[in-house]
Formats: sequence, structure tokens, C-alpha cells
Amino acid sequence: MIHPLDIVDELRDSYLTYAQSVIISRALPDVRDGLKPSQRRILVAMNDLGLGPASSTSKCAGIIGETMKRYHPHGDASIYDSLVRMAQDWNLRYRLVHGQGNFGSIAGLPPAAHRYTEARLTPAAGELLEDLERDTVDFIDNYDGKYREPLVLPGKFPNLLVNGSDGIAVGMATHIPPHNLREVCTALVRLIDEPDATLADLIQIVPGPDFPTGGIVMGRQGILDAYSRGAGKITLRARAQVMEEVKGKSPSILITEVPFQVTRNALTEEIGQLVKDERIAGIGGIRDESSARNGEPVRLIVELKRGTDPHLVLNQLYQFTKLQKTVSIIMLALVDGRPRELTLKEMLQKFLDHRVHVIRRRTEYLLREAKRRGHVLEGQLIAIADIENVIKICRTSANRGEAKTRLQGLAVPSSLMERAIGAAAFTALQRELGTVTEYRMTEQQAEAVVRLQLGQLAALESDEILKEYLQLRDLIRGYETLLSADANIHAVIREDLDKMASKYGDSRRTEITDDGGDLEIEDLIVDEPNVVTISHEGFIKRMPLTEYRVQGRGGKGVQGGLRDKDFVEHFFVASTKAYLLCFANTGQMYWLKVYKIPQAARTSAGRSIANVLSLKPEEKITSIVPVREFAEGCHLLMATRQGTVKKTDLMAYSNVRAGGIIGITLDAGDDLINVALTRPGDEIILSTQKGMAIRFRESNARAIGRTARGVKGIKLGKDDIIVGMVVADPDGLLLTVCENGYGKRTPFGANTPAPEGTGEGDDEMSGAEPEIIEAENENGDGENETDPSNMRYRLQRRGGKGVKDVKVTAKNGKVIGITSVRDGDEIMLITKDGMVTRSKVDAIRIVGRNTQGVKVMNLSDGDKIVSIAKVAQENVGDVGEVKE
Repeated sequence: MIHPLDIVDELRDSYLTYAQSVIISRALPDVRDGLKPSQRRILVAMNDLGLGPASSTSKCAGIIGETMKRYHPHGDASIYDSLVRMAQDWNLRYRLVHGQGNFGSIAGLPPAAHRYTEARLTPAAGELLEDLERDTVDFIDNYDGKYREPLVLPGKFPNLLVNGSDGIAVGMATHIPPHNLREVCTALVRLIDEPDATLADLIQIVPGPDFPTGGIVMGRQGILDAYSRGAGKITLRARAQVMEEVKGKSPSILITEVPFQVTRNALTEEIGQLVKDERIAGIGGIRDESSARNGEPVRLIVELKRGTDPHLVLNQLYQFTKLQKTVSIIMLALVDGRPRELTLKEMLQKFLDHRVHVIRRRTEYLLREAKRRGHVLEGQLIAIADIENVIKICRTSANRGEAKTRLQGLAVPSSLMERAIGAAAFTALQRELGTVTEYRMTEQQAEAVVRLQLGQLAALESDEILKEYLQLRDLIRGYETLLSADANIHAVIREDLDKMASKYGDSRRTEITDDGGDLEIEDLIVDEPNVVTISHEGFIKRMPLTEYRVQGRGGKGVQGGLRDKDFVEHFFVASTKAYLLCFANTGQMYWLKVYKIPQAARTSAGRSIANVLSLKPEEKITSIVPVREFAEGCHLLMATRQGTVKKTDLMAYSNVRAGGIIGITLDAGDDLINVALTRPGDEIILSTQKGMAIRFRESNARAIGRTARGVKGIKLGKDDIIVGMVVADPDGLLLTVCENGYGKRTPFGANTPAPEGTGEGDDEMSGAEPEIIEAENENGDGENETDPSNMRYRLQRRGGKGVKDVKVTAKNGKVIGITSVRDGDEIMLITKDGMVTRSKVDAIRIVGRNTQGVKVMNLSDGDKIVSIAKVAQENVGDVGEVKE
């Protein structure tokens, strides 16, 4: 009879059944023992055959047959492939199978046929199988119901993380890289001792994968992604070194380690093909000097032609061959029969949970067996106590059944028991059976007694029974104590992990560097000026300078694309290839390349700076110095809100860690507000919020250490603070801008000689103040625009009160910033509401110091200017070329 079926339903059900079978029964490892079903069945079959670590090897053909017969009814080729891989030390970090014969090589040669090779289990595999016979895991029927196979191995060895796993299922894949055993065991111990340990704590112990073939992992972000959310990508590079040209010998490149799962022969062929296709020039030949006997499984020498740049060729090999490859990390495993992507901590915790379960079941099994044996021994002790009657009953009974019945009726007084077996055994017996006046045998005990040989009841054998019973009672108490608390089980696991780390652990093979491995990325970047903005709420972006059109003085500007209630706090122009030294208000310094800042449209808010820099919650960027290169002879001069300045060699900031470095040590309540790049002969102007300014030579502040506090730059008036610092330009003018949209240009003026004694001997840590020679009118009172002295900023000693820069009134408001300008320059003015105006400075009037200035930007009601920046073409020679 034909039954109609819906083809859609039938295909869906059939495909889902197939997909589930592939996921659970073939492709994915179990999180507990880290094995796929085929691998687990091979190890169990080898264990059944007695091929332990201490046994002799046996033909792989027999192992395959036993596996196929008992557990894995699939082709012999798939079983042999899995067996071979578990024996290859370039595929597994710690082998599970010890192979005898040709099991292939890292050169890419295949293994011999299974009729020629032999194998046995390694000690690591023995740890996986330990206690299998002690009811530690569940068993199920095999495919034909004739045998039983374990669902999972006891897994004392942390196999999943240590050896990793690869597999492709239906709609998902796993790629767990291998790790170092010592590191994994240490991390597991840390998790036992501190269950609340964070991922950051664990990464300090397990910094990343440890591949059996070594290599170098470029960058840590991919590792962090994989460990924190279960998936990530890393760049794995071969270990190679350049052999420079010596005594007329051509340069060469020596390769001693290749990336994981890259074979020597395939790599050699790939390089040869690139040379043949003329994609890489300068290679004269490739020589393979690898020899496992000499301890060098990989030794490839790339010979170069004379005059060839070996570093350029090596970079090309990284780019075009598998000498550098991207490795996907997918931490996918079966958890309770379901596939799950796991974090590093979850994977470690699942292993510990499994071990707790295994040790608890093992202890319960041992306790049951000990009590069963103890029960038998108690019956034998009763028999020993009244041996004469026991022998008499056995002799006079017609058969064994009658003897058992009569023995069960035999009552042995407690006094007789104590005299016969001794105080120690009697005390243990009372602890188990309680205090009774007489002792009787159970049916099981009577059965054991009637099966005893007469010689076993002799005095010597009786002593052995007593000794065994006392030892058994100690074991039982130990088992019960172990089961009484999880902490006791954790102590056992901790001891096992320490022993494994000591017994099998070795040093890390794979190096992990902070270098991301970007080879030619800067060559693809157009060198052009960019506008970089950082908003008050911490959003950063860069835009081409052409995004802003030039407007006349007093224009309303364009909307900067900020979020509600946010405003631009930092604004500057720099080349895409410049280094950015980013200084936070706390004095911390971070290093960044301009092209690594996300590019966004003018109307975009940008990205959070937390995604670009590793800022702490309390930190805000206050100054960013773009430089081309780090060179000697240049200094960074810093100014703080409370009037302190500090000069430090630029080279001191060339090596920056991911978390930043200390740029300056600040006093409590102080903030870093500005940093400038200076050279010998430069002069500095500091400006305050209340309109005061001081000019002094940069040599007045001697160069001190990177973490020092600095010296006094200006003596501030009551409630006054520093708002800006510039390097004086003798041919330029000082532009001062106030918050209500007013500004002015004032000539820096002729250099007036500074008094002798610049205070270079000041102790930067003590805060001692130098002797101050004041300006002609320190408060600025009574100055007027017609006085020639008002048209310049007199050179003074560092630490004075300065002179009046601008007349601060309710009309123009407080000073918000200063900058050095020349005719033809343009400036950018930014308001707290996000309005941006680009104006030429030529339209701003040149006036004296003690004036209010002119209108430079029309503001809406309630809006105020918050930032000013000069638009200028960056000078490539600014750093590294000290100009006279």
C-alpha cells in the first residue's frame, strides 16, 4: 500500500536527522574529554586490546579491525586517518598514540599502509582512560548491541584545550587551537582556588595558543576575541631570520618554524611557483636542510641574489605565501549533547565540572566495593573468633546449603570476639556494626566462609585478614571524608593537575607578540591632511580637510554632526601617516596612528574613543601631538592647569604599551592641559583664563625624566588657571580667543633679553620657586593700547606673574585658548553646540595686548566657543631636523 508523503516535510526531517548525526556523532568534540566519537572509540579499542603505555606495540591493522568490529562500523581509511593524526607530533601538541613505523612527516609525506605500522597508547592517553572500569562514566550499547561503549572518557588529561580540535559539521565548524599543558593546568588550579577569577586573570596565565610547530602569533586582539566570546582570528607567522650578506656571500632567509598545519614541501612549491610567475624577484633558490635526526624538522634556506633586500623579500613571502596565515579560532564543542561556543573560562570550568563528577562517581564505586569486601571480612572475623564451632558445623553438615544455614544461626559472644581478633579490630567492628552482645553472620558472609579453605583460617592467614580489615576501614573513612565536601574533591583534582603539569608539561613553543603583523598597510594609505575631532563624550573621528568650506569672519559655521548635548572638545589637523601622542588629563600618554582612527562623514558622531585607545574611565584626552618620527634633539613641553611646566626628551615616549605610559606625574587636583613639541631656542607663552600671559625660553625648564612632576611655569592669581600654551613665532602673531566670540591678534614682538639665572637648578620634585623678576606691570593695570610695550610679550623668567594679554570683560568673556598664526592662516572655531567655523586670520584685527578684541564668530543665544585650532599644512621635517 502506498502512503502519500509531503516531500518538503520528508526532506526537512531527513536532513535534520542527518545534520544532528554529523554534529553529535562525527564532527564535534565533547567538551569533557575533547574527543570526537571516532577518536574515543579508537582509544577504547586499544585499551581493550591491552595496548597501554607500558605494553609493546601492535599492528595498526588489528587496531582498526577491533575498532570497526566493536564500536565504529565505518571504513578502515577513516579510522586509520584518525589514528595516524593522534600519533603525529606536528598535529597534536601532546600525542595520544605512540606510533612505530612511518606515520608521515611534516614535509607532507603520507604514512605507510596500516599493515606496516604499529601503535600503542601514550601516557597522556592513559590519563584519559584512567578509572574507566570504575563506573566513572555512563556506557551505552554499541551499534549492534553486543558490546558497551563509554559516552565519554574520564578525561584526567585536559585534552580539549591542550590538543585542540578541528571539525566541520552541518552549518557549523570547530577550530580549537592547541595550548600549553603547564599553562592550562595552572589556569585550572587558579580557577579551583579562585572561582571568581576573571578572563583577564586567566589570560595572564594562558596568553594564547601554543602550536606544536611553534611560530609567532602577531597581535593579541584575535586571542582576546576568541577567549571572551568564543570566536576570533589570529595571524600566525613562521619563524624566519635574515642572514645578511657576509664576505661576498649572498644574503639568505632561514626558516626554522612553519605555521600550524603547513607542510614544508607545499611551502617550497608555493615559493617556487611565485618565483616562476615573477611575482617575487630576487630569489636564487630554495634549499631544504631539514632533518628530524638533528632536531631540526624544519630548516629551509631561501637563497637570494646579490643586491637583493632580504627584508623586502621576507615581507613579500609573508604576504604571498603560507609563511604567514590567518587562523580562525572557533571554540565550539558539545555541551550536554548540544553544540555551544564557549569562552576560555567556560571551557576550563566544564572540564573541572566533569572531573568533579568523575571523582565523585569513582569514590562512590570504591566505597561500595570497600564496604562489600568489608562485609565479607567481618563474617570471616566472626568465624575466626569461634573457629572450632565453625569447623565442627562445616564437618557435620550434609551439604554446603545446610552449613550456610547453621553458620547463620551461630552466635558469637562479644567477649569472645574481642579476645580472638584483638582490641583494634574489635573496635573497628563495633564502629561498623554497633555495640552488641553477640555477633551473627549474614547469608553473604556465611557463603564466603564456607568457600574458605581450611588453611586460610590458620593463625598467619587470620593475621592477614585482620590487617586487611583494618586497612579497609581506613580506606572507607577516607572515601567518606572525600565525599563529604566538594573542597576535598577539588583538592584531589588540584593534586592531579600539579602532577600532570610536572610529568608531561614543557616550555611554550609559540611566541606571542603585540605586533599586529600589518606588512604593507602604510603604502596603501594616501598621505593627506585630516581633521581629527574628539567630542566631550569621547567620540573620535577623522575627516578629509575638504569637508569644511572657508567662510568669512563672523560666519555661522556648519553643523559638526554631534549627538544631543555633546560638543567637540579637541580638534586638530594632521597627516594620515603621523604618529599621535595622546595625553590624558591624568598625565597618561597613549600612542596612535592617524590612519587607524575610523574615518567618518562630517555629519557622523564618530566612534567611541574606548574602541581606539585603552582609556581608563576617569581619563579624558587633553592634548594630542602629531609627529612624523621620534628623533633626538626634540622635546615635549607640558603645561598643567595649576601652572606647572615640564620638558622631556621626545625619545622617552617612543615605546608605548597597550595601556599607555606615564607622561607626567601630577599633584592632587591638577590636570594636564597642553603639550607642545619644542627645539633648542624656542620660547614658550602660557596664557591664563583671566587674560594673563608669560613668555620664557624653553631652556628655562631643563629636560627631566618622563615620570617627573615638573617646575613652576607661571605664578597664578586667585582662582586663575592655565588655558593655553604655544611656542612663540618671532615672525607671527598670537591669536587669543574668548568664549563670547571675540578674538584678537597681537605681535609676539622683539625678543627682550631675559635676566640671568634661569632657575635650571630647581628641583622638579620639590616645587621650590625661583627668584622672580617681574614685568613692568604685573597686573596689567593702567596699560593702554598706544604704549609700545603693549604690542609685544616681554621675555621673562619662568615662574613670574606675566603681563596682561587681553582685557577680560562680561562682553568678550573668559579666554578659552590661544594659538600662533601668520598671515594667510586659517582657524577652526568650535562651539559647545557643535557649530564649526573656518575663517581666515587676516580678517581679525591686529591690536595690543590689553584689549577686548573683535568679533570673530556670531554665536546663538547661550552658545559659547569651547575650542580653537589652526588649519595648517603639516611640515614633514618638523621632527628629526632641528632648524636654525
